[in-house]
Amino acid sequence: MDTAESLEIIRALANGVDPHTGEEFSADSPYQHPQTVRALFVAIQELERVKKTSGRKRELPDNAGKPWEDGEDHQLVSAFDSGKTIKQLSEEHKRTKGSIRSRLIKHGKVPF
Repeated sequence: MDTAESLEIIRALANGVDPHTGEEFSADSPYQHPQTVRALFVAIQELERVKKTSGRKRELPDNAGKPWEDGEDHQLVSAFDSGKTIKQLSEEHKRTKGSIRSRLIKHGKVPF
């Protein structure tokens, strides 16, 4: 079961509806208890956050957030000195353009 399907089911429960039949729960149902409804809405918020975060991570390059090794730093500076753009370096090192720029600032290659 994926996050989207889970969210759909939990939203139905939070709204007092049986996700499988579409029928409303009776007033004495545990799903109608205020604390249960609040807990379900908290679960919805968390699942939405996870869904949003996982979507962002899929968009990031493979090496985003990983530590830089000395050899990679040396390659970065050499390639930049030879005329490669930040975009090209980003693609080669599989890192974000912001990460490349920050690293070049650290090495005094671009102004802060």
